[in-house]
Amino acid sequence: MQTKIWITGASGRIGKILLQQLDRTENKILATDTDVDVADLESVKSYCDMNRPDVVINCAGLTDTDYCEQHPEEAFRINAIGARNLAYAAQRVRAKIIQLSTDDVFAGNHGEPLIEFDVPAPTNIYGRSKYAGENFVRELNPKHLIIRSSWIYDLNEKEFLGKVFASAKTGTPIEVPMDQFSSPTSGDALANFVMNMINSSEYGLFHASCEGSCSRYEFAERALLAAGLPTDCLVRSFGKRPRYTILDNLMMKITGVYQMPQWENDLAAYFQTHKPEFTLEGGNLT
Repeated sequence: MQTKIWITGASGRIGKILLQQLDRTENKILATDTDVDVADLESVKSYCDMNRPDVVINCAGLTDTDYCEQHPEEAFRINAIGARNLAYAAQRVRAKIIQLSTDDVFAGNHGEPLIEFDVPAPTNIYGRSKYAGENFVRELNPKHLIIRSSWIYDLNEKEFLGKVFASAKTGTPIEVPMDQFSSPTSGDALANFVMNMINSSEYGLFHASCEGSCSRYEFAERALLAAGLPTDCLVRSFGKRPRYTILDNLMMKITGVYQMPQWENDLAAYFQTHKPEFTLEGGNLT
């Protein structure tokens, strides 16, 4: 019997990967994006009641931290109220909900890896709205899995790594902080864990970042080198405040449910699968 999976935010980074990778013989996929507004309770209830999924994977979210600061009501509407609505609707049909969250729920001033049992203290609107979403999911659906990850990357030009690659292509300098530390995690690596947990009997909160850590600057440098691109566009800088949000995947370790790859190995695997649109040939970018 197929598992019926509803993916919200299906046109986003993780949603797209799940749509590509999920086995269609074992699963029936329901994919929505703006056609079902997660912040509209009646729309969410109607869709969920009509389709009765076994699992809801919430990939919908407002993730641009600067935009969230400028539009706090929209951030809470999507990241918090959207999660609330999905958790409630899923509970009505006895479905499991998988809620994607972020290392931004932490302040980033501890100076040591953060486990699932550490108390969040978000300092920006994005982190506060995502933490509010986590709490709604916990309260409203006992069959929940909350997955926090960090520094999710792809080559989208609007994302950090895409901006770094665009700078390398044009030779435009780009400032990259040396005092922000976390664990780079490809969208592929996170999606693999999500897929592994769809039919798992594990519930609760899991951190799911790649093993190991680095600074933003080291990540950018290693990514350009892995893709065969010059690194002279990178300019060392310091952020407005240092951030240390390395997630320790403690729940994975004590349950034995999964093992995330080392971030360096994940980065190498990513560029074997996803080739940049330009490469360095004969000393010139093409």
